Amino acid sequence: MALNPDPERLKFLLETTRKEARHLRQTVDRLASEPISADWVAGLEDQPELSERLDAFVARFGRLQDTLGDKLVPELLRHWLEHVGPALDNLSRMERLGHLDSIDDWMEARNLRNRLVHEYMRDPEEFAEALQRALELVALLEQTRDRLERAAQDLLPDAPDPAAARP
Repeated sequence: MALNPDPERLKFLLETTRKEARHLRQTVDRLASEPISADWVAGLEDQPELSERLDAFVARFGRLQDTLGDKLVPELLRHWLEHVGPALDNLSRMERLGHLDSIDDWMEARNLRNRLVHEYMRDPEEFAEALQRALELVALLEQTRDRLERAAQDLLPDAPDPAAARP
């Protein structure tokens, strides 16, 4: 990875996360129409469309986290001429700079994503609780993405207005 800031990469990552957030929101809106419970989770085996919707949520939830935390945050730090280190250090730096409300919430979202992927429906009650919390934390990802895009506006004056990009 280049150590120098790359305005084109930053633009690309902003556009990518904008699309990822929009797709995640669409999936959340479709999942939110269902009351999530242990019975709902247990019934997924007989409802392939609903199961695929859940898989889409888990993939999109993780993808947006990865792009934000592993790609966009380091690129912004490069533009600010900050040290880029391991993901946890980068997120801590973003919290200190005021661009991330809580690294603890971010880590909770990361752990939930891992639980949703690796403990997939083993215990319907536990999985339903993890899924409900992950759905709540989507707002954290959206707000973080929006905040990072606003911060990037100073770096890329020709970047689109984040408010105009919202559906």
